[in-house]
Amino acid sequence: MKKRTSYRISFEFYPPKSTDGVRVLVHTAQALAVIAPEFFSVTFGAGGSTREGTLEMVKLLQRRTSIPVVPHLSCIGSDRKELINIVQKYKSLGVRRIVALRGDLPSGMVSSGEYKFADDLVKLIREVTGSHFHIEVAAYPECHPQAKSALHDVFNLKKKYKAGADSAITQYFFNPDAYFYFLDECVRQNIMMPIIPGIMPIFQFSKLMRFSELCGAEVPRWLCKRLEAYGDDIASIRAFGLDVLSHLCEQLILGGAPGLHFYTLNHAELSMEILARLNLLPLPQAEVG
Repeated sequence: MKKRTSYRISFEFYPPKSTDGVRVLVHTAQALAVIAPEFFSVTFGAGGSTREGTLEMVKLLQRRTSIPVVPHLSCIGSDRKELINIVQKYKSLGVRRIVALRGDLPSGMVSSGEYKFADDLVKLIREVTGSHFHIEVAAYPECHPQAKSALHDVFNLKKKYKAGADSAITQYFFNPDAYFYFLDECVRQNIMMPIIPGIMPIFQFSKLMRFSELCGAEVPRWLCKRLEAYGDDIASIRAFGLDVLSHLCEQLILGGAPGLHFYTLNHAELSMEILARLNLLPLPQAEVG
């Protein structure tokens, strides 16, 4: 199989909590591997809640696919020694890319630890490993829920860039203008790194609203009302969601976005269908001229 284009595609997974969940994740990763994405990323829970789960999933996906696997690492609630230890573990596994995040302070934990912000973690990774890792960080076109202002949010990204970040992945969004205006402001602030839009396929209305409330992503009123009108008709929700996300991705590509990062929720079907509609799936070898 060959890729139809060199356009950068990546997929995000979370560590499953059950044996069946692990089986589903491996099946999903193997299905998506035929696209030859740039990488698979594996999320990381706040305060170490899934640290071992992330590590184990990284090792499993390395064994079961040929795609580079990228762990998420959050710093809040952690100390220098444990962060260095996990970074060195990933280096020993041949990992060459890390998603460096602040993370959220776990419920009941009072101290945020030695490292309170993502730029602190980026600095630590650079201090300990030099240029070994390509460091991804988070970006928020619609403003992080805790940011004082939209401009303050851009300044936070600039701190991560100056600390040594190589590129950023955005929180998901449904308004392409939010992304492009955000890029314009980043250019004005001399943030010269690729900023990849995050894409959330619509699986269920209730799940989308719950995630969006937690992360501060805006679901436009028109989209919310359309999805709400379908009620429990999951098939219609997904069909409409595919239309919406395919159009969004097309606008992002036409506008010059350097790639697409899919929040898969450990399922391949909707991401694959969006890519098929965008003509970004691989061609069989025999069809390549």
